[in-house]
Amino acid sequence: MQDSIHSICGIHGYRGHALPVHMPPATSPPATPHRQKWSDGVMERPKYLVTGGAGFIGSHLVDALLARGEPVVVLDDLSTGRMENLAGARGQDNFKFVHGSVLDASLVDELVRDCDSVMHLAAAVGVKLIVEQPLNSFTINTKGTETVIGSAHRYGRRVILASTSEIYGKNSSGPLSETSDRILGSPSIPRWSYSTAKAVDEILAELYRREYGLRSTIVRFFNTVGPRQSPAYGMVIPRFARQAVRGEPLTVYGTGEQSRCFLHVADVVEALLSLIDLPDAVGETFNIGSDEEISILDLAERIIACAESTSSVNRLSYSEAYGPGFEDMERRVPDTTKLRAFTGWQPHRNLDDVLADAVADARSEVSRQVLGLVAEGQAKGDTDSSTGQTVLAGPCPV
Repeated sequence: MQDSIHSICGIHGYRGHALPVHMPPATSPPATPHRQKWSDGVMERPKYLVTGGAGFIGSHLVDALLARGEPVVVLDDLSTGRMENLAGARGQDNFKFVHGSVLDASLVDELVRDCDSVMHLAAAVGVKLIVEQPLNSFTINTKGTETVIGSAHRYGRRVILASTSEIYGKNSSGPLSETSDRILGSPSIPRWSYSTAKAVDEILAELYRREYGLRSTIVRFFNTVGPRQSPAYGMVIPRFARQAVRGEPLTVYGTGEQSRCFLHVADVVEALLSLIDLPDAVGETFNIGSDEEISILDLAERIIACAESTSSVNRLSYSEAYGPGFEDMERRVPDTTKLRAFTGWQPHRNLDDVLADAVADARSEVSRQVLGLVAEGQAKGDTDSSTGQTVLAGPCPV
């Protein structure tokens, strides 16, 4: 059975008006874990709305929910998400895709009303995108969340809100707990607009919870990596992996001494599923990340070795990469003690696993590109269909 796809230009198109999302009623609807829906004497599974479900993390979450037998509706405008990420979901009877934006208040209201829980992952993400389109990114990240939260409150729905380690700004101290201080640069620097937008999102969720009983949980992602992640918006590991597989120099921004931690998307999804099933998580904020720290320069060398590549490493200043005035933090390491204590969660994949998957994903993409070039050359009647330039690396030694 084909998946149900609605277009913003069709049945679920923009209505030309927006429902008020900033004026909640004086009293909250009753908070119940799920609506009890019965069909032929059997209780139906709760239905999940995943905003941004065609994106990197969202699509993996969709696959996991469907594997549990949960009905899932995805809302995505495909600005950064891709339909190919939902290849495994399409055609399943309990899956529906809606092409639209979280800025369309009447559409969001309709979808939230018809679901039981909301996984709000839709956002403008990636340093490159934030720097290049700061106003659009800020609008999507604040107004979109306000729309989702307003509808979730209106119908008494549980919300898990995706936030970010960017919340902590330039705080480069030891492992960061959920209560660590935010340290930001000037508001005139676009980099910090993303951190501020996500802080606004968190504040909205918390105030709706305090004043109106919204059942919300906030999760802060620290550098999630895995299959389906695009390098197009500044994500470092998929960018390095593709450069290494192609035999191109790996471009390290800044000194390369800055350090990060990278968690496999499968472990992120396991954390999200553990929180979905936990009523005690309502009203709480959780870091989700790895504590396996590595400098970006060492990361580049690890990926070159993993891909068995002959690539070199080139350094590029932040101003050359992002323009003048760009600021970064020297270190970002999460403290996930709270998540582990609440859920018993722990990551099952280490950095070697992360890099192996990243290199395999890069090889697969480059192979598809090569096959596409060959097919194009054959279609044009070229006698020489060799690409000549791309050499695929062998299996990753882990």
